[in-house]
Amino acid sequence: MRYELYYWPEIPGRGEFIRLALEAGGADYIDVGNSTEPGYGVEAVTQWLDGSMTDYPPLAPPFLKAGKEVISHVANILLYLAPRLKLINDDKVYQYWAHSLQLTITDFVAEAHDVHHPLGPELYFEDQQAEAVRRARNFIDNRLPKFFHYFERIIDKNPDSPVYLVGKRLSYVDLSLFHMVQGLRYAFPKTMAALESEIPKVIDLHDHVLELPLISEYLASERRLPFSEQGLFRHYSILDQ
Repeated sequence: MRYELYYWPEIPGRGEFIRLALEAGGADYIDVGNSTEPGYGVEAVTQWLDGSMTDYPPLAPPFLKAGKEVISHVANILLYLAPRLKLINDDKVYQYWAHSLQLTITDFVAEAHDVHHPLGPELYFEDQQAEAVRRARNFIDNRLPKFFHYFERIIDKNPDSPVYLVGKRLSYVDLSLFHMVQGLRYAFPKTMAALESEIPKVIDLHDHVLELPLISEYLASERRLPFSEQGLFRHYSILDQ
């Protein structure tokens, strides 16, 4: 099957969590928003949002088309993809546990985004900078370490592996946590440099994923979109104090 990933062009965003799973699973897929093939591009993404293409339209990207199925939301898409890409084992206990961890990452993502847009995405950063500075202080002091310390404990408690979050082998949640480390290193380099000695297992997992052949090839390719101040993870030095 050729999967179709629908997400906005030119930014990693939330679509990157799906890209990493597709790449690690060796899937045949097309990144619709970034494709220059006829019939693709941003217009092919937006046409799904008004309800004319399906009776069950997504509110926003990312969403995945798999044959006749259209699945939206990162955690939902990964729950669907993971067994098919061998990124979780067949045990339902493991599958729902991994899904719980992915939903926790969803919360983490939302909090990271809301640091630079605490009053909402309709306003520019410059229009809410004072509120962002205040939000950043709490995120740096409390929320960011709370999430990473939690995942540190989960790796430590995994009875099947000293490296992975769930089970004996790589799962999609490992890829998502890898991306959180990468994104937050970009957005908050000073904060992450100070914190990383407290979360050695998380960093070991990150480094392990970084060296996986399919992932390292992807990261070196043009398919990997760079972080920027237009995306989910944004670096503003005033917020990383």
